Amino acid sequence: MRFFSRRSVSRLSAQVRRYVRSAPGTYLWLAVLFVTTIALHHMSPEFEEDFLRQRSTNIHELSTNPVRVLITSALWIDGGQWLPYAVLYSVFHAQAERWLGTLRWFAVAVLAHVVATYFSEGALLWAVHHDLAPQSAVNTLDVGVSYALAGVVGVLTYRIAAPWRYVYLACVLVLYGTPLLTGRTFTDLGHFTSVLVGLACYPLVRGRGEPWNPVTSVRRYRRP
Repeated sequence: MRFFSRRSVSRLSAQVRRYVRSAPGTYLWLAVLFVTTIALHHMSPEFEEDFLRQRSTNIHELSTNPVRVLITSALWIDGGQWLPYAVLYSVFHAQAERWLGTLRWFAVAVLAHVVATYFSEGALLWAVHHDLAPQSAVNTLDVGVSYALAGVVGVLTYRIAAPWRYVYLACVLVLYGTPLLTGRTFTDLGHFTSVLVGLACYPLVRGRGEPWNPVTSVRRYRRP
């Protein structure tokens, strides 16, 4: 039994292509992550760890090659799981890029990545100097795109109309605040900082149209 006609498949494909073209930065970034993830799967565990450490935004690398590692650390996914990020990028990054435009979206992502990296690694350095963390922490492995993602999740608060905006914000603060209170790792601090950076990017969202109202959208969808 055929569940989907050729016409419906063609229409769906066209919609997917339009969605991808509407957020070129998001899907270009995803494409790079796809290639680098495949490369990781062809590395031995020992080589992979050393390879990623040289591209990590840890204290040592930030003090010697800050620009290089800030760029390269955002091009690799620690753990090699690309598909979950493809979903998250489509849900959050693509929406933010379509709403803000590529340049403003990219500015939010970069700000969150850089500020959260320096703030969290600065806190880790303080802990090392006060014997609250081992000296080996200066070479810890810290790559990935989660800080930029958290910043975009934060700025999307302004995309939603009140009062749903505050429901979304509460969920975001719980999602990122709970690990900070329970785990209290430098990455937990970095993620929460990224959300705050996203919220601080309010000047970039001015003039980007009316906020999205989920109730209005549901009513429009149900209208015969």
